[in-house]
Amino acid sequence: MRTLVGATPYLLVYGTEAVIHAEVEIPSLRIIVEAEIEDSEWVKTRLEQLTLIDEKRMAAVCHGQLYQQRMVCAYNRKVQPRNFEVGQLVLRRILLHYKEAKGKFALNWKGPYIIRKLLPKGALYLGDIERNDTKKTVNVDAVKRYYI
Repeated sequence: MRTLVGATPYLLVYGTEAVIHAEVEIPSLRIIVEAEIEDSEWVKTRLEQLTLIDEKRMAAVCHGQLYQQRMVCAYNRKVQPRNFEVGQLVLRRILLHYKEAKGKFALNWKGPYIIRKLLPKGALYLGDIERNDTKKTVNVDAVKRYYI
């Protein structure tokens, strides 16, 4: 059985050559030759397609920015500010990577601690009741107020 030189499996099975969807929107040289489009017409349509691509990119960027703004507003509506002061009592969350994390049924909070110093951007220096200060900073998200 003799097959055509350069024939693809798709051509042999279906009798026609496959065209990628991108080639329909932005014609390749193969499509231009088959459709017998003139050079000037092809250049004109190509420039139109390139300007449309720029417009689509700008629309996508604007849509992305609007989406991000909506997400920020939705997040900020739900966030409740957590204000702490020096000298307040707090509990510190025991995170999984801490040495105190001993398994599934271990305690989730440790303390009480006293806030020794507030740092900008939501960081705290804690100390225990016996006046032993820790050298590590703790994020505000990992503490909660302790009420006596």
